[in-house]
Amino acid sequence: MTRRLLVLRPEPGASETLARAAALDWDVAKAPLFTAAPCDWVVPDPGAFDAVMITSANAARLGGDGLRHLVGLPLYAVGAASAQAARQAGFADVRAGDRDAAALLCRAAEDGVGRLLHLAGREHRDAAHDAIRIERRIVYGVDAVEVLPPEARAALKGDAVALLHSPRAAALFGTLIDRAGLGRPDVRIAAISPAALDAAGPGWSAAIAAAEPTDQALLAAAARLCE
Repeated sequence: MTRRLLVLRPEPGASETLARAAALDWDVAKAPLFTAAPCDWVVPDPGAFDAVMITSANAARLGGDGLRHLVGLPLYAVGAASAQAARQAGFADVRAGDRDAAALLCRAAEDGVGRLLHLAGREHRDAAHDAIRIERRIVYGVDAVEVLPPEARAALKGDAVALLHSPRAAALFGTLIDRAGLGRPDVRIAAISPAALDAAGPGWSAAIAAAEPTDQALLAAAARLCE
């Protein structure tokens, strides 16, 4: 079966996924459904917190100069990509999760974190934990496209597997496919998590969730659809 992929995540993540896929001999098309941009934010007193949490690599990539005031704190990152972005932003004590924000908060609570700063996107989910006081700062926003990009339509007609990197992307992709008049039974999807797969809804030709929320696991899942 054809080994073609459609990468829909925003930059810079889109190019990173494209490079990983190309190294594995995938034929890859890129058509981001979102554009991420930094937001103005006020950096709180680092002494008021035990740790920082990010639930997207964009928080570290787009957080700007304010991050340098926080790099002395431990940082909890929801996955490997977020952890790598945090290290690149200057954080030394980075603790990567392998599931979701709820599991990450449980780990932080087990480590004794009682006051946590969540650097979040405008469209974040309000994860919570009874033992942790969470304060949030919105450091970036992500705006969605209104129609399916022509590059995406062409790739799907070429039997590409669509990669869905978040629940929001999955829900939007389903909406755009329906709006474009393309048939879900003709489209295969691979989602980075069970939550993202659920957000895509039913009716696809084939659908699979990655074993863990990483690019590598997502590409492995897509490969299983092509066997």
